[in-house]
Amino acid sequence: MFSTLRYVNQPALSSAAKNFMKNGVAKRGMSIAALNGFEGKHFISIDQLSNEELRGLLDLSKKYRDTYGKASTVDPITAPKPLTGQSVSMIFQKRSTRTRVSTETGMTLLGGQSLFLGPSDIQLGVNESMRDTALVLSRFNSLVLARVFSHNDVLELSKHATVPVINALSDLHHPLQTLADLMALEDHFGDVKGKTLAWVGDGNNVLHDLMLGGAKLGMNIRVATPEGYEANEGILETTKKLAAENGTEDVFLTTVASEAVKGSDVVVTDTWVSMGQEEEYEQRVKEFDGYQVNANLMGQANPGAVFLHCLPRHREEVSDEVFYSPQSLVFPEAENRMWTVMAVMAAQLGKL
Repeated sequence: MFSTLRYVNQPALSSAAKNFMKNGVAKRGMSIAALNGFEGKHFISIDQLSNEELRGLLDLSKKYRDTYGKASTVDPITAPKPLTGQSVSMIFQKRSTRTRVSTETGMTLLGGQSLFLGPSDIQLGVNESMRDTALVLSRFNSLVLARVFSHNDVLELSKHATVPVINALSDLHHPLQTLADLMALEDHFGDVKGKTLAWVGDGNNVLHDLMLGGAKLGMNIRVATPEGYEANEGILETTKKLAAENGTEDVFLTTVASEAVKGSDVVVTDTWVSMGQEEEYEQRVKEFDGYQVNANLMGQANPGAVFLHCLPRHREEVSDEVFYSPQSLVFPEAENRMWTVMAVMAAQLGKL
C-alpha cells in the first residue's frame, strides 16, 4: 500500500493563491484539452511549448497531485492507471536523486514501468552510437528520457527516436525543473503574471528554461551572473522576445547580486559547480563571492518574497537561515518534479 505524500516546509497559501487554485480547477479541463495535440511530441526545452501547452502541463500536474497526492482520498492502488502497459527507458549519463525517483515513482503511480539505464548498463557512447541506441530503445519502450552532459546528445536521440523523448537535463536546458518551479510559484502566489523573478548565480541550464517559462507566464526577469558566467546569448534573445510578446519588462542583466534581487518577488539560485566541473571548484567559489543568498540579500527583495533552489545545495550558495526558512519553497518545488514529469509523459502518450 502506497502512503500518501506530505509536503515539507509548505508555507501557508495566500488568499490570492487560494482563489487562483479554486478558479484554476474550474478552468483546468479546458487548459488540459490544449494538450491533445501534444501526443508524440518531444519535450526538449520550454520555448518549444506554446503558452497553451505550458498552461496545460502545469494544470495536468496539479490534477495528478490532486488525484495521487497528499490531499487525495483516492486509494493509490485503485486510482486511475492511464499508462498501464507503457514504459519509459531512462538514460542517465549524470547521477540524480530527484529525476530518477520522481520518474520511477510517477510512472508507477500511472500504471507504467520505468527502466534505469546508467553509464555501465548500456553501450551508449562506448560501442553503440546515439542513433542506434535511439532506434533500439524505440522498439522496446513508449518513451525515452535522457539526462545527459551534452545537449547535442539529447538532440541526436530526438532526431532518430520513433517515440517521444524527454530532456531530463542537458548542459543547455532543464525544462522539467522549470515546470516544477513554476508550479511551486503558482501554488504560493496564485497568478504569477507581473511578479518579478531574480536569478543569482551561474548562467546555466536551469536559468535558461526558467527565464523562458517565466517570460511565457508574464513574469519580469532579473539576472545577476559574474563576468564570464553569463547565460547563453541566443536563449537570452529568445527570452527577451517572449517577454515582449507577453507584456513584461525587458530582461534585466547585471553582475551585482543585490541589483537583481531589489524589488523581486522570487529569488533563485543553483549550484555554482555542476557535475563535470569539480576541478573548477576553488576558482568558481572565489568568482561567485558575494552571490550567496542569505538573510541580508533576501531582505532586499519585496516583502513576502520566496526562495527557490533545484537541489542539491551547498552552503556557499544559500545560508541555512534562508534555505530552511518559511520563505523557502525548496521542498514543495522538489516534490513537484514528480507531478510534472507525470504530466509530460501522459501528454506525450495521449493518455490524459
